[in-house]
Amino acid sequence: MLNLLQTTGQRAFHLLEKTFNAIFGDRLNPLYYLGAITYFLLWVVIGTGLYLYAFFETGVAVAYGSVEALTHGQWYAGGVIRSVHRYASDGLVITMLLHMVRHFIFDRHRGFRWFSWVSGVVLLWLTYAAGVNGYMLPWDRLAQFVVTATTEWFDALPVIGGVMARNFITNANVSDRLFSLLAFLHIGLPLAVLAVLWVHTQRVPGAKTNPPRPLMYSLLGMLVILSLIKPAISQGPVDMATLPESVHFDWFYLMAYPLIESWGPTQTWALTVGFSCFLVLLPWLPPLRRSQLSKWEMAVHPDEQIIEGRAGETLLDAGLRAGLPMPFDCRNGGCGVCKADILHGSVKLGPFQEAVLTSAERAAGKTLLCCAEPLGNIEIAYVPATDVKRLPIHKHVARVTRLEPLSADVKRLCLSLSDGSTLKFHAGQYINIILDNGEKRSFSFAAAPHAAEEIELQVRLVPGGRFTTNVFERMKVGDNLSFEGPLGTFTLREDSDKPILFVAGSTGFAPVKSMVESAFHTGIKRHMILYWGVRRPHDLYLGSLAEQWAKEHSNFTFIPVVSNPEPEDGWTGRTGLVHQAILADYPDLSKHQVYACGSVNMVQAAQPEFVKHGISSDDCFSDAFHLAPQRPLDGQEADMVKLGGTHV
Repeated sequence: MLNLLQTTGQRAFHLLEKTFNAIFGDRLNPLYYLGAITYFLLWVVIGTGLYLYAFFETGVAVAYGSVEALTHGQWYAGGVIRSVHRYASDGLVITMLLHMVRHFIFDRHRGFRWFSWVSGVVLLWLTYAAGVNGYMLPWDRLAQFVVTATTEWFDALPVIGGVMARNFITNANVSDRLFSLLAFLHIGLPLAVLAVLWVHTQRVPGAKTNPPRPLMYSLLGMLVILSLIKPAISQGPVDMATLPESVHFDWFYLMAYPLIESWGPTQTWALTVGFSCFLVLLPWLPPLRRSQLSKWEMAVHPDEQIIEGRAGETLLDAGLRAGLPMPFDCRNGGCGVCKADILHGSVKLGPFQEAVLTSAERAAGKTLLCCAEPLGNIEIAYVPATDVKRLPIHKHVARVTRLEPLSADVKRLCLSLSDGSTLKFHAGQYINIILDNGEKRSFSFAAAPHAAEEIELQVRLVPGGRFTTNVFERMKVGDNLSFEGPLGTFTLREDSDKPILFVAGSTGFAPVKSMVESAFHTGIKRHMILYWGVRRPHDLYLGSLAEQWAKEHSNFTFIPVVSNPEPEDGWTGRTGLVHQAILADYPDLSKHQVYACGSVNMVQAAQPEFVKHGISSDDCFSDAFHLAPQRPLDGQEADMVKLGGTHV
């Protein structure tokens, strides 16, 4: 039943949205700003309420007269403001209900969203309580009906037992203390609404609390026009000795009151309490749509970061929760502002307007961040919003804990965070060492995340290099370094069963070491082949480690390639360029994935050759700074490849 309601409701909402888009445009469609419009109307209600309260007198004998004087004595201000207050309150209920219905219809009330949904139910009833209380204050015939019906309703509760109704038998029973209580409630309830609304909004990443200005001005203008056409007026003074024959009813707030008269207060309590429990339990009622992913990861460009998402979370919500400057507007698949490129992986798209994401765009890898839920780990590229600050990169201070020579020109540099914490990162990522003058040097993590009690880097001496010279000649254990990170999206993709070809040049072995050891730890069974290209045999500074991997793991093969061996080296293994060795062994690369970590020259030479031998742009990854690793490998713009420690 619920499934049928949601399916039918989605069609109805999208048809209505399409109609509104044709009238208002997709950037000003009020259906896309129901939450923000609710916020705006609440501020209108509070602002007009403060003005009215300034002229309201809290007493049995003077309350009605003060409201009448306000309404008719200064109609140009007080009368219009009273009417705006009433109609804005009605509009508040309408948009709040539509907002909740929309979230239910599109199944955005389950999973981690349950708190927002339940707090929304609390907000709904607080708003109703504040509105009902507001109809008591003018002390007219409608107020008399509301007060007597409310006391009758509450008297049905065993804890009250009929005590409240005694206070409203005659006019003499009503005291000024009643109005002090009513006024207190009418101040306290909106404050409670604001408090719960703040909590409710804080749980929504990137929540917009203001609709576009044209919508605000239009809404305010409509409220004023409606107030002039049909002003809100009192319905005669209270007379407890008689019952009002008829009252002009507000169905938006008082819909339950006819039931009190026709069904009785006990039955009305049963209905309202039962319906409230149903709403609160709705996130856990069947049909439950359980995501196959308990969590997932998203590599994001141009931020060069990897963030973690939750089950059932859209790409947009995950990005906003992480603080990424992702552009968005409607959040409902209607405006196309959040359109982005899927570089790797796939998504399940929720309902959206076909006009903003065509079938041709979907085939080209485009998606809408607000509607897309990933089917696994994913990599995307988007254009950051221009009116927000970019996500700050985490900066750290670390202490040098170890300095070990691995060869004549390569050292292992180990760091630990000064605060004693452990840095979380993904295998293949890197950090930027920050020098005294603000310059940065990039180095890949050389250890797997599960074994990274300290940060391991592999630094190759570059003649004249400012940082590398310091590492080899002056740096000592105990020195402090500043760095930022982790950064980069060069990580092992686990959504494929294709064999992996690792191509490492020089200290490009560092990120490969991190990824291979991580793969062993997580139990990846895919075959992995490492081609490590160096100039001389002694440049294989951890060749014995790679040989050990090959002995201990049947799914790992190590093939060292030396480009310029000398006779005295006694080298009998593979020679030449490393990518040529790969092509000789694998003339058809269409059934493999390639991870390249090496010099710019190596990758620039290898990429066109890999393309000619069948590699897909979805299966070739490189460790790069200005990274778009899923762009066509034979494109005009070459990737700048990071060497895991060759920068000066």
